Amino acid sequence: MLLVYTHKITPRLTYIFKHFFVRILQIEVTFTTKIDKFVAHSGPKITYSKSPLASEFFIRSNDLLFDQGINDIDINILKWDEVPCFFAAGEASSIPFDIFAAGFYLISRYEEYLPHVQDFHERFPAEESIAFKNGFLEQPVIDIWALKFLEALKEKFPNYEYKSKTFELISTIDVDAAYSFKHKGVVRTIGGFLKDIVGFRFVNFWNRFLAILNLKQDPFNTFKELLSIKKEHQVKTLFFFLLGDYTTYDKNISASNSRFQSLIKSVGDYAKIGMHPSYFSYKDLDKIKKEKQRLENITNTPIKFSRQHYLRLSIPETYQYLIDLDIEEDYTMGYAKRVGFRASTCTPFYFYDLDFEIQTPLKIIPFVLMDVTLRDGMNLNSKESLAKILELKDTVKSVNGTFVSLFHNETLSETNGWEGWSEIYKKMVIG
Repeated sequence: MLLVYTHKITPRLTYIFKHFFVRILQIEVTFTTKIDKFVAHSGPKITYSKSPLASEFFIRSNDLLFDQGINDIDINILKWDEVPCFFAAGEASSIPFDIFAAGFYLISRYEEYLPHVQDFHERFPAEESIAFKNGFLEQPVIDIWALKFLEALKEKFPNYEYKSKTFELISTIDVDAAYSFKHKGVVRTIGGFLKDIVGFRFVNFWNRFLAILNLKQDPFNTFKELLSIKKEHQVKTLFFFLLGDYTTYDKNISASNSRFQSLIKSVGDYAKIGMHPSYFSYKDLDKIKKEKQRLENITNTPIKFSRQHYLRLSIPETYQYLIDLDIEEDYTMGYAKRVGFRASTCTPFYFYDLDFEIQTPLKIIPFVLMDVTLRDGMNLNSKESLAKILELKDTVKSVNGTFVSLFHNETLSETNGWEGWSEIYKKMVIG
């Protein structure tokens, strides 16, 4: 057990210390404001305050973990060896920056509470983040800092038995459209045929015709392949189903369609299922609640996992809604146009609500990359996409983190620009 001496114990302080030590480094941690207790402790210990007590392992603290509310903060990037960092700590500190304040700033998404430019879909864009602006978006710097800190701790306390966590891969599949042609109702089906004719898409017209007559498999129906890969290679896989009402941005099959319900139940027999709250739900508690109830009525089980459609996320409101609805894990933490680490960590963490200054029970599972981001957002071809995927996977492996991917069922369809992506998916989850 590691003992931390500090002049004041705050919710922010205990939250970020537990992320570093308990969740990343597998070290139990406790806190004290009593000097005599700290001096008497025979195990690993550090001081986190403005000045050291003696010659102990000391981190000079920034004010951030002792503050409340949101303030404009000047961020000046420096380097810890070759790793970017900020909140310089001075020469007396055992490491050159306040690793805990910097980690809290990034993982709490402090910058997303501040005034910022939004993209077309009212999202916080990667380009607004300090990680992107300073070139470390594709590095899980919190995990990298933690492992570097561990090496320094081992030098000071070599006899302590240190543990380590293992690399984990989680494949998540968003089902925005379960089928390309089938089960869309008379109006949408006729409209699809007319669009094919007007657009001279005669091959698409023929494929639509064959799929509707069950003479050819619908190209988006890749669920058997995904579940087969899951079973054969023991891939942890989650499916998020969109059950919102039809809008410009929500075009899945009707939640009342019996074939769609059967599909959801069938997938749920072999994999975990979550909700995919619709485009306009991220600021609407009632919408999320209605869609959650729809999915629970189909599966007859409580829904505990969620990811927002279009990755529309308003911090802290969206997360507060999910907490109110007893969602336990959210998988929205990532960017639509850039791959990388939005919260600068590849270790799941609990959402810290800066409005109320508390750690919440909602666990955030950040994803590293999305299929559409690679192909459309970054304009990479299939070869370049695979190289980037494997590069990011190796990055996460190097810190024993959790590699979470975001693909869609249609990505394995081998149509509409996704040719070759079925093989990319296999190489990602198996290799």
